[in-house]
Amino acid sequence: MTMQVQAHQQAAIPIEDPVFSIRDLIVYYNNRMAIDKISLDIPRNKITAFIGPSGCGKSTLLRSMNRMNDLNPEARTEGQVLFNGKNIYEENTNPVMIRRNVGMVFQKPNPLPKSIYNNVAFGARLNHYQGDLDELVMRSLKQAALWDEVKDKLNKSGLELSGGQQQRLCIARALATEPEVLLMDEPASALDPIATMHIENLMEQLKEQYTIVIVTHNMSQASRVSDYTAFLSLEKERIDERIGVLVEFNTTVGLFTNPLMEETADYVAGKFG
Repeated sequence: MTMQVQAHQQAAIPIEDPVFSIRDLIVYYNNRMAIDKISLDIPRNKITAFIGPSGCGKSTLLRSMNRMNDLNPEARTEGQVLFNGKNIYEENTNPVMIRRNVGMVFQKPNPLPKSIYNNVAFGARLNHYQGDLDELVMRSLKQAALWDEVKDKLNKSGLELSGGQQQRLCIARALATEPEVLLMDEPASALDPIATMHIENLMEQLKEQYTIVIVTHNMSQASRVSDYTAFLSLEKERIDERIGVLVEFNTTVGLFTNPLMEETADYVAGKFG
């Protein structure tokens, strides 16, 4: 039995010991509101998926979690994003330090025009890594399930790899900074089904050590790989303004099999999107 959703009404389950606690988050681009008063907790060492129709603010919400929106001069943020209890938007917080702990993998693989080795080592060098760099590169490539495929060609350009390998290289590069959280913005949307399977299997392995948050348009992917799912949509009272709001946050099984909100039920049934 679903309950009727009203504007700004939402259902979100509480999470014990969350790695992120997002409270009344609003993001503007210039004077246009992109997302409005989103509040949810991100569970530790789980995979959380953000799903919803195009333009509902999924990537904006994701980028707010490591202050990537700061790189857009038109962006302005209100509310709180607590990472391990500390608001990352406090005035004295260094966004570079936040991004060191909260890595990001983008929709399109973006390896640097460098060797495979130097791609992985890039962030660690920037951060003045003091340990064994060779060991870090090997460990990161192994974590990204890429080591066996590239161990004999570490000096070759990362641009020579296939699309799926390039995306795993980007994951290895993010892991080499030793983050606590990995944000993934549609990491498999540009990949073929086999490469997508590799990325999904990899996420399942990585959640043993990392918290993963993924944006995906693919509901089948969300249901396969995630433990929790947040459904975002456009606020109906101001539909022409295209303002993203959180409709429902629940375990993935709960959200897909017994949604609390009628709008969620309609979306997972494919009635709109």
